[in-house]
Amino acid sequence: MLRRNPLLGLAVIILFCAIVSADEKPVASRAAGSANVVFMIGEDEYKTWETLPQFARTELAPRGVHFTIVLEDARRKNHFPGIAEALKTADLLVLSVRRRLPPKDELDAVRAYLNAGHPLVAIRTACHAFSPSLNATAANAPHGAAKDSWVEFDPQVLGGHYIGHWGNTPKTSITVATRAESSTILNEVNVAQLIGNGSLYRVRPLDAACEPILIGRIPGKDHEPVAWTRRYGPGHARVFYTSLGHPDDFAEPAFRRLLLNAIAWASDRPAPSGAPPIVIDR
Repeated sequence: MLRRNPLLGLAVIILFCAIVSADEKPVASRAAGSANVVFMIGEDEYKTWETLPQFARTELAPRGVHFTIVLEDARRKNHFPGIAEALKTADLLVLSVRRRLPPKDELDAVRAYLNAGHPLVAIRTACHAFSPSLNATAANAPHGAAKDSWVEFDPQVLGGHYIGHWGNTPKTSITVATRAESSTILNEVNVAQLIGNGSLYRVRPLDAACEPILIGRIPGKDHEPVAWTRRYGPGHARVFYTSLGHPDDFAEPAFRRLLLNAIAWASDRPAPSGAPPIVIDR
């Protein structure tokens, strides 16, 4: 039988673990005084409905971290059952959403969570999480109680300016940004083995308050930031974003460590050390 080691660096985060289907709601039960991390997932391209739960099971759970995952409704892809309730007690939100227009009360819950100063870790398509399709019109992307958008989420919250990507390009080579060498987010990250397997996102210019962590390059194109941090709103919420998140990125130990460290940083916890431990009862 496995048990958690109470001395683990991330074991201070105690969360309820649940995988939420389209017809279920996250259970908001947790130990008194514990923290709560919520994953919000809704996209069609990068299989984060598979990779993020697997990441949580293999990288977080062995370190004593519990989690709640809120998936989009498979039949109503703009709807995230239970997200408003889950965010009421969330201490960290991990966001992987692409061009979803949730009901106004659900998107207002995300706004309220961030405006309260709570932290965010966002990956890949989250830079256009709540933007209508580029071909959308007022008729098929209305604002109202049943459907709402947040077009300015990227510049307002993440501090980027996503304008697309370079399409089917070579894999992205990655280096450490100037003055980022000492960032705890890079603790035990072997950047030399970190490769961007998806197309390079065009996200410049970053807001002046952003602190670049990693830079991506492909032949013949300008370099682009692929990971950075910033503070958002009056509560100075900790925000980490990376344009990485392709399924093959999750196969890289360096990327998994980067994401693990980002979760620790956003939660204002020390970066974990070493591989996830397995403690066996004898």
